[in-house]
Amino acid sequence: MAGHSKWANIKHRKGAQDAKRGKIFTKIIKEISVAVKESGDDINSNPRLRTAIQNAKGVNMPRENIERAIKKASGSDADTYMEVTYEGYAPNGVAIFIECTTDNINRTVADVRAVFNKNGGELGKNGSLEFLFDRKGLFLIKKDEINMNIEDLEMELIDFGLEEFEVQEDLCTLLCSFEKFGTMQDKLNDLTITVQSAEIQRIPHDTKRLNLIESIKIMNIVEKFEENDDVQQVFHNLNISEELISELNNS
Repeated sequence: MAGHSKWANIKHRKGAQDAKRGKIFTKIIKEISVAVKESGDDINSNPRLRTAIQNAKGVNMPRENIERAIKKASGSDADTYMEVTYEGYAPNGVAIFIECTTDNINRTVADVRAVFNKNGGELGKNGSLEFLFDRKGLFLIKKDEINMNIEDLEMELIDFGLEEFEVQEDLCTLLCSFEKFGTMQDKLNDLTITVQSAEIQRIPHDTKRLNLIESIKIMNIVEKFEENDDVQQVFHNLNISEELISELNNS
């Protein structure tokens, strides 16, 4: 399975996030706020909050920042956020799915539409592209955090929803169905394995191959979406080649 396009997409996305830590902190604080508003501030009874804190630790967010975000979200003056999604096409028929957390839907939809319009794309109707993606649970674990044989771990996790397991250099990527996300998270916790990040991804059924120049144009559009503070995640079905990753990393 090495070299499969979805892993290249994930690898590139994590690299892009690591390069923009300040924005990642902002997105995680929003996720903490939504989680607390949804189910309270007790991590033992709020799996979404537990995941958000886990991800915050994975990007080295200071503990005081995490605690401050939880305290603020628990107060009566906390910001009220709404979760919305937008779907559309970039040039060459590349599908783009955008997940947002916002306190102003009118602002957010205007910003998203503007990026599509200014870059030769088009905002579509909600639900028009969702069928192109599968929702999956994705766990990233540093290899040196695993306290058992890798092959034994893979076999152990199959009974808890593991669908795919990949080792790339010092990082292990685990994929499970959306429905098994919580089960997998609990099992990894039982095994005392520290997870670098855990999140729900939208993985394309098929990817669209473009030449390097056109691919770079698409990734520039993706980056424009990611720069928006209301945008939590951007998914697309562009095939990410090693050549494209190298070009983006060197630009």
